[in-house]
Amino acid sequence: MMVQTDKPMPPLPHPEPSPLRAEIGPLVSLSLPMMVGLSAATLMGVVDTVMVAPLGTVPLAAVGIASAVVIVFLASLWGIITITSVRVAQAHGAGDAGAVGAELRAGLVLGALGGMVAAVLMVGLLPFLGAIGQPPEVIAAVPLYWGLVAVTLVPTTVFFVLKGLFDTIGRPWTGVGLGYLGVVLNIPLNQLFIYEAGLGLSGAGLASLLAQAITLAVALLVWSRARSLAAFRHKSPGLAARVRAQWRDGAPLVLGYAGEGGSYALIGVMIGWLGATALAANQIVHAVAGMAYVFPLGMAGAASIRVGLAVGAEERARLRPILKAALMIVTGWMLAVMAVLLIGGHAIANLLSDDPEVVALATTLFLAVAAMQVSDGVQSTSLGALRGMLDTRQPTLISLIAYWPIALPAGYVLGFVVELGAVGVWIGFCLGLSVAAVALPWRFWRLTRAVDGPKGH
Repeated sequence: MMVQTDKPMPPLPHPEPSPLRAEIGPLVSLSLPMMVGLSAATLMGVVDTVMVAPLGTVPLAAVGIASAVVIVFLASLWGIITITSVRVAQAHGAGDAGAVGAELRAGLVLGALGGMVAAVLMVGLLPFLGAIGQPPEVIAAVPLYWGLVAVTLVPTTVFFVLKGLFDTIGRPWTGVGLGYLGVVLNIPLNQLFIYEAGLGLSGAGLASLLAQAITLAVALLVWSRARSLAAFRHKSPGLAARVRAQWRDGAPLVLGYAGEGGSYALIGVMIGWLGATALAANQIVHAVAGMAYVFPLGMAGAASIRVGLAVGAEERARLRPILKAALMIVTGWMLAVMAVLLIGGHAIANLLSDDPEVVALATTLFLAVAAMQVSDGVQSTSLGALRGMLDTRQPTLISLIAYWPIALPAGYVLGFVVELGAVGVWIGFCLGLSVAAVALPWRFWRLTRAVDGPKGH
C-alpha cells in the first residue's frame, strides 16, 4: 500500500563533469586568445606577402626565402619564450606572485640576449645563399630586407616573453590587443615605405621592424604602469641565477625548435632549387598554412600552461585529461583546415598571385600540405603538454629524429629522385610529422601512467 505525501522529492544530484569535459572549456578559453594573438605575428608575414606581391615574382620569392630562414631563428627563440611561460605558470599555480615577477624578468633578459644573437647569426648567413643554390635574381634582391627582418627578431622575442605573462594570469586578450597593434601599424607603414617612399622590398622589412618595435614599447609600458600587474613586477636578488636556470631548462627546447625550424627552412631551400616560381608558390602556401597552424600552436601553448598550473598546484591527476581534451579539439580543427585547403586552394592562390604558373603550383602544393594537418596538430599539442611538465630532453630527441633522419631525406627522395618536385618534398615532410605524432603522445602517456609518476626532465 502506497502512502501519499505532499513532501517534495529531493532533486536528483547533478553529476560532476568528467575530468575530460572539465578541461575542454578552460583549454578553449585560453587557446582562443593565444591563437588569435599568434595569428598577429603570422599576419605580419601575410601582410608583407600581399603587399609585396604586386612588385613581381622575384620580390615575392625573396620574401619566401627570408621567411624560410627566419623560421629557424624564431623557432629556436620559441624555446626561450616557452620555458619562461612554463616557469611563470608553475609559480602562478603555486600562488607565488613574487616568483612570477622574478621569472618574468629573467625571461625578458634571456629573450633580449637570444634575439640579438639570432639576429647576428641570420645576417651572417646572407653570403651563403648562393652556395645553397638559391636563384641569383632572388639573392640580388634580398640583402637589405634580410637584414631588417633579422633585427626584428629582437623585439618580437621580448614581446612574446611578456605576452606569456598575460596568458598565464588570465588576461590573454591584453596580449592579443597588443599583438594586433603591430599588424594594424604594419599596413600603413608598408604602404608608406614600399610605395610612397619607393623603397620596394626593403620598405616591407623596415615597416615590420618599426611595427614590432612600437608594439613592444607599448607592452612594456602596460606591464610597468598597470596597477593590476604591480604584484608581478617583483624584483628579487639572483636574476643571473634565474637566467641561467631558464637557459638550462630551455636549451633542449631551443635545440628542438631549431631542428624543427631548420627542417622547415631546408624545405624552402630545396624548393628554391626548383626556381623562383616554385619558391613564390611555396611562399603563398606557407603564408596560408601558417595562418591555419596558429590554432594548434595556441592549443599547444594552452596545454603547456594548463599542465604547468596543474604541476605547480600538485594536481597531477589532471594531466591526462588535459592532453585528451586538447587532442580532441585540435584534431577537429585540423580536419576542418584540411577540407578548406582541399576545396579552396586554387581560389586562395588566385587571390595572392596573378602569375598562372605560380597559381597552378600553389594549388597543387595546398593538396600536399592538407595531408599533414592532423599529424602536425597532434605532435605540436603533445609537445606543448610535455613542456608544461618541464620534460624537454627526450621530446627534443624525438622531434629531431622525426624531422632530420626521416622527413628531410624522404622529401629529397620524393622531390628529386622520384621527381615529384615541390609536392614530393612536402609529402616526405609529412612522413616525419606522422612519426612525431605517434611518439610524443606515447611519451606523455608513459610519464603520466601514475599520478605519483615522474615529474619530467
